[in-house]
Amino acid sequence: MEPRFVERDFVDGAALAAALAEAVAEDLRNAIAQRGRALLAVSGGTTPREFLHALSNAPLQWPRVTVTLCDERWQPPQHPRSNARLVHESLLRGAAAAAAFVPLYADAPDPEPVLTAIEQRIERLRLPLDIAVLGLGLDGHTASLFPDGDRFEQALDPAVASLVLPMRAPSAGEPRITLTLPPIAGARNLYLQIEGAEKKAVFQQIVRGDGAFARSPLRALMRHAKAQLNVYWCE
Repeated sequence: MEPRFVERDFVDGAALAAALAEAVAEDLRNAIAQRGRALLAVSGGTTPREFLHALSNAPLQWPRVTVTLCDERWQPPQHPRSNARLVHESLLRGAAAAAAFVPLYADAPDPEPVLTAIEQRIERLRLPLDIAVLGLGLDGHTASLFPDGDRFEQALDPAVASLVLPMRAPSAGEPRITLTLPPIAGARNLYLQIEGAEKKAVFQQIVRGDGAFARSPLRALMRHAKAQLNVYWCE
């Protein structure tokens, strides 16, 4: 099956962030109207900050929204590299602070001893996700599905039973924990936010399946996703 996606291009990051926030807010409203609740998974790093700021200002029934992460660096929530910290600082503020937040981190030196507890947190969310918002690394990784990761093949198996897995990769720095392919691919609405010509070139190579990018997790995700991937890009 060929990767399924649709692209939207924007003049700059501010325009992209505003449009992406508007689209995600509309998806959240639809989920609340249809099921009484909404479930959103977002990504970390530096790229999503402006989008998360914009989304925090959206008029929504925030107490009916639950937010979780597509992946997390194994760092405590006060650490500058923590994705949970990014979400609290950029999204869960003002009226949006009324949303529930389900972290992927637990207070332990490594993710393995607390993996069962984190898996149970995700199970209690009553999947599928209503929205998953992903990013893209220059090596082709998305979430913490690193091509050089120790559990890469397991995490990308469409039949894997695990909803979350630890991931250690030379390119990742610290240990990570990530949603596996099935919960991401099962999202009702799926977005990819990429900024800059380098990442656009990486995405185009992923779509073509060039070289090492034939093993890209994003390519696998587009093949198995229930929803079409909405790609939001700007220079």
